[in-house]
Amino acid sequence: MATVPNVDNKRYQGLIISIALFLSLIGALLAFTFYTSNLLERNTALIDQTNQVANSAQAVIKDLFDLDSSYGEDTNSPHIQRVLSRLEQNTALITSSIAAIEQGSTITDAEGNSYDLPKIDSQAQTNIAAANEQWKALEPKIQTYLKDADNIMVTSADELTQAVEQAKTSSLFINDSLDNLTKDVFDSAQRQATTIRLIQVLGVAAIFTYFLIFVFFFVRRLRETDAEALAARQETQEIMETVNTGLFLLDKDLNIGQQHSRALNNIIGSDSLAGENFTNVLRGRISDKDLKTTQQFIEQLYNPRVKEKLVDSLNPLNKVMLHNLSDDKSLDNRFLDFKFSRVYDNKDIARILVNVNDVSDAVYLEQRLEKERSQNDMQIEMLTTILNVNPKIINEFIGNTQAHIEKMNNILKNPGSSQYELEGKLKAIYREMHSLKGEASALKLHSFTKIASDAEDKLHALQNQGQLSGNDFLPLAVHLDDLLSLSNTIATLGERINRSAPTAAKSSTVQAPIATQSPVADHAASNADFDGGLDIDLDNEADDDLLSFYNEFTKEIAARQGKQVQLKSTTLTQTSIPANLAKPIKEISIQLLRNAVVHGIESPSVRHATGKTDVGIIDLEVQDNGSNFMLVVQDDGQGINYDSIRNKLIEEGRFGTEETNQLSKGDLLKQLFSSGFSTKEHADEDGGRGVGLDIIKAKVKEYDGKLNVNSELGQMTRFVITLPKA
Repeated sequence: MATVPNVDNKRYQGLIISIALFLSLIGALLAFTFYTSNLLERNTALIDQTNQVANSAQAVIKDLFDLDSSYGEDTNSPHIQRVLSRLEQNTALITSSIAAIEQGSTITDAEGNSYDLPKIDSQAQTNIAAANEQWKALEPKIQTYLKDADNIMVTSADELTQAVEQAKTSSLFINDSLDNLTKDVFDSAQRQATTIRLIQVLGVAAIFTYFLIFVFFFVRRLRETDAEALAARQETQEIMETVNTGLFLLDKDLNIGQQHSRALNNIIGSDSLAGENFTNVLRGRISDKDLKTTQQFIEQLYNPRVKEKLVDSLNPLNKVMLHNLSDDKSLDNRFLDFKFSRVYDNKDIARILVNVNDVSDAVYLEQRLEKERSQNDMQIEMLTTILNVNPKIINEFIGNTQAHIEKMNNILKNPGSSQYELEGKLKAIYREMHSLKGEASALKLHSFTKIASDAEDKLHALQNQGQLSGNDFLPLAVHLDDLLSLSNTIATLGERINRSAPTAAKSSTVQAPIATQSPVADHAASNADFDGGLDIDLDNEADDDLLSFYNEFTKEIAARQGKQVQLKSTTLTQTSIPANLAKPIKEISIQLLRNAVVHGIESPSVRHATGKTDVGIIDLEVQDNGSNFMLVVQDDGQGINYDSIRNKLIEEGRFGTEETNQLSKGDLLKQLFSSGFSTKEHADEDGGRGVGLDIIKAKVKEYDGKLNVNSELGQMTRFVITLPKA
């Protein structure tokens, strides 16, 4: 298994010392070679410099003879000027070069390169001193001549003659001295080169001999170590072949070790895992979010400042589902449980040991038990509702649920050919689903509410999608089927309670046929027929129960919203609602009450700050005017903020800033009642999707009614719904 060994320094001390000595020998040889190369380079520069002095001396003598033979020529002629310039340069060069050779200082050639000259021996010093002595006899005469050589007013013939005569005498001595100096330097360089070659040969021989000794003594030890490692690896391999869990190591780069248990291949579902990156193995098989969290989790495991027990509680791969990526569709997705443990080298975190088990059977069992538990909880919830709510309201809910589902099924059957038709289809389904959710929420049937909320999430996503197609509506059939199943359950439970109750009224059966011509609706319609609830005449108690129903409904919403609300009504229990208007009045009342609590009534802190009582008041009144029936819902909340509506319209891009500012209050109210528009920042179970007021508008329009809204900012909002009785 690929682990970091615990290095025994004493065991490898001899090997380390031998390698260090071997490298020291090589380093010493390289250093000596570098030093001798530098010395040879300096000797070469010295030879070049002596040759240059000799050449310059010859050039000086030649130029003096040239000037002597050309005496009388115009000193401003190009020839004379060129010779004088060259004579002056060579004179200065000889003076500086002889001084540099004597002192062993730094020189610079014509190309600007600098060289360090070596210190010369006594014989060379004698030669350079002799050359310098002769040059000192010649150089002053040259300088005396050059002083007035180009001045036509001064005769320099004598100075030139003296310089030429001295040059005849000194040139031979200078050349001989420089030749001897060059020979001495060359001989010295040859001796050094011979010594260098000898030392290099001896050094290479010593290094090679030492290398052979090193190989002879230590290869044998390495063989013994390899044999021990092979035996240990064999033992580890036998363990890895035997264990039933997936074991492997992860390094800091999330690479899987070269050895792992055989069971890991079957658990992960891959034949080649050694050396693979753990993220690549998981990519596509878990969500991108979980994959990123896993990377961060393992990084924290390598952080020594983080306690292992603390970070283990954040394990994102605890009973995680691994999706099947193979072409074999018969293989199911697996639930795997990954456990991570640190592997230490002394006090350092060397690797992460991963233990993975296939816990699919245990998870499926848990899911089955959870499903059964959820069904039991759901039935208890339904039983609680049936036992605590007026049977007539339960019957109405079952009937309304069937009606809503039937309407949605009929809407789904209409394929729609244009974007306008598809958007209308979406809005209609949204309204029916929201109405159904409202009634379920009022009865505290959270199972219904959850399914309807999930369906609304999909509808909301479609509403923001832009381009729609008929296939986008297909997933809704599952939700309709679930709602029908729950409706059947509550109806069956109600009928069983009715049969077991000695004073219960005779139950009736309600058939809920749903058209099955549409493929989308077929699945939803599979459970279309169900038994209805109780059909009992409650006489005058019905309106009292309805008020109690509304009161509990508003208080539950207020509790979720962190508000306090009191519902009042003086006419609901005294006025008989026409049978043909009972359903729309109830649906509209539910939406208006929810709207009042969510959007109208302020939180206690806000109300207290504005001088209001902490408890918000909602009035719900009904009135029979003979030909019409009126519903009035008024709250003492914050009123309608038209500026907020304008800002929201601009924010959502429905209108431009200038166009929005020109909208009247009536125009703004129309936008408030449009589908999908809401001033609430975040949607929740009770509001924020922009459907409630759209339902009210659709219901009023369906029954040829009238809708009136009156509001005072910071004071109140009143909705007046007028529906014809005929």
